[in-house]
Amino acid sequence: MDLVTVFTKFPTQQACIDHLEEARWGDQPVCPFCGSDRVARKKENQRVGRWNCHKCRNSYNVLTGTIFKATRIPLQKWFVGIAILLNAKKSVSSLQLARDLDLTPPTAWRMGMQIRKAMVDDAVFLKGIVEADETYIGGKPRGKRKDDDDPPKRGRGTKKQPVIGALARGGKVIAEPSERVTGKTLKAFLASVVKADDSVLVTDEFSGYNRMGEWVPHMTINHAVAYAEGLIHTNTIEGFWSLVKRAIFGQHHHYSKAHTAAYIVEACYKYNNRNNADAFEQFLAGTVTI
Repeated sequence: MDLVTVFTKFPTQQACIDHLEEARWGDQPVCPFCGSDRVARKKENQRVGRWNCHKCRNSYNVLTGTIFKATRIPLQKWFVGIAILLNAKKSVSSLQLARDLDLTPPTAWRMGMQIRKAMVDDAVFLKGIVEADETYIGGKPRGKRKDDDDPPKRGRGTKKQPVIGALARGGKVIAEPSERVTGKTLKAFLASVVKADDSVLVTDEFSGYNRMGEWVPHMTINHAVAYAEGLIHTNTIEGFWSLVKRAIFGQHHHYSKAHTAAYIVEACYKYNNRNNADAFEQFLAGTVTI
């Protein structure tokens, strides 16, 4: 959804709350604490959207238990922030988000991380031709100094954060950070996301993939010889990694290991919804049904 449509459709705080209530409860509001439908809208104060539960005696609103809980930021700004992040193919920095929404940088950073927290797809198994690969998150290596005997390493063998991923051609991608990249960690990850009976796994010739053929049909491409041999290639997932890297170099410049997973989740979510014209509404509905 473009920003003009967001401003037009949600001009006030009440319009935002009404939309979230419809997405969360439809025609029958229920208590998020006990699940009772014996509830009534609270009338005796000026706070918008408050409800009372006659069973557990709790007071709540549609934001309770969601990423918007207890926020002091107007919901319209949240909605605009969501649209900005969803529309930014290469992500957006917290400083840019702060300028766009007239927030302080720390507030914009927290908002962005809360939005990324909700960018979790339903658990799915990948099938068909599935490409698997790994990448390494960190700064670009510096040039070799005159007194440096060894050139700086790239990729495997560095101290960068490893990220492993699998992508079904024409379908979804799943990726996550890993402490290390070994045959054991690769198999554990791939076995949890790939439907072996309906898939063919394609990888490069990294030794960590050597025993994948024991549980799934496995083909490899030797990058020293060619980058593709017909359908045997990892170009699709490498294209996804390029989007991840462009977000780092072009927007964020650095990921701490503590937050790398959130940025990878964002990249996966946007890739998986690249053809979804209703991504904004789907995201909003997901934030209030978690």
